[in-house]
Amino acid sequence: MRTIQFREAICEAMSEEMRRDESIYLMGEEVAEYNGAYKASKGMLAEFGEKRVIDTPIAELGFTGIAVGSAMNGNRPIVEYMTFNFCLVGIDQIINNAAKMRQMTGGQFNVPIVFRGPTASAGQLGATHSQALENWFANTPGLKVIVPSNPYDAKGLLKSAIRDDDPVIFMESEQMYGDKGEVPDGEYTIPIGVADIKREGTDVTIVSFGKIIKEAYIAADELAKEGISCEIIDLRTVRPMDHDAILTSVKKTNRLVVLEEAWPFSSVSSEIAYIVQERAFDYLDAPIQRITTADTPAPYSPVLLKEWLPNSEDVIKAVKKVLNK
Repeated sequence: MRTIQFREAICEAMSEEMRRDESIYLMGEEVAEYNGAYKASKGMLAEFGEKRVIDTPIAELGFTGIAVGSAMNGNRPIVEYMTFNFCLVGIDQIINNAAKMRQMTGGQFNVPIVFRGPTASAGQLGATHSQALENWFANTPGLKVIVPSNPYDAKGLLKSAIRDDDPVIFMESEQMYGDKGEVPDGEYTIPIGVADIKREGTDVTIVSFGKIIKEAYIAADELAKEGISCEIIDLRTVRPMDHDAILTSVKKTNRLVVLEEAWPFSSVSSEIAYIVQERAFDYLDAPIQRITTADTPAPYSPVLLKEWLPNSEDVIKAVKKVLNK
């Protein structure tokens, strides 16, 4: 297999699907002439032209609405936000139009659209540019929410998202675009709603997703030196969530730690904890532990930001707590 960057995997997924289906197009700020703010659409303008790779004004409300109307009329737009923090300007179009149109029209209209771009923190960008919003969108019936953690998953899931007949929120990370990973040469897709066991283990289950899962890998390596075996599950898709994968693992390990880069209140980890206590309570040998950011806006100070974000040491402490060590 080849080793390519996360941004290249995203670009390949979009380009392959656009070659396959002429109704697919990409729009967003700087996606064309500049090759994308993170170079995730490099070369696409030259191949597909300005009618299918469209630079928009700085007006998320406007181009989000245009994309929704376009999808209702037979096209399959991909909308790139420079960051999902900016999509809040157009969130009405996502929540009140894209997510609800099929139900409100009795199935007369599908909205096959992908909203994609970076989520969560990316260093010292301040509180308004450092928010993880996947739980906001996952709370909305009618939306599917995908948060990949590596190039292989990103390409396979993005291709599935583009082919899906419903609106999909596809969340990346500014700090992952340069990450490298193995990606096959040939055609492949990954089904939406299927988690992946990234590491087999017997003592504790760690569930995570997105770039913060890297901290779970670091923690698992350290814990292995002490004879503690961690099973790591990458959700990949937040909604629909693969409950069966989580429950099967917890029934094996009897302990659960959830790692998430988001605020604690009404988080994805809250939902996971509820599902496990409802369906696998008798299998738990310890209370579920979750690790989130601090319950404050993201600080700008690098010292405070380091304390605000979850890290591998937090994971190690949580694992030892559920093991009574």
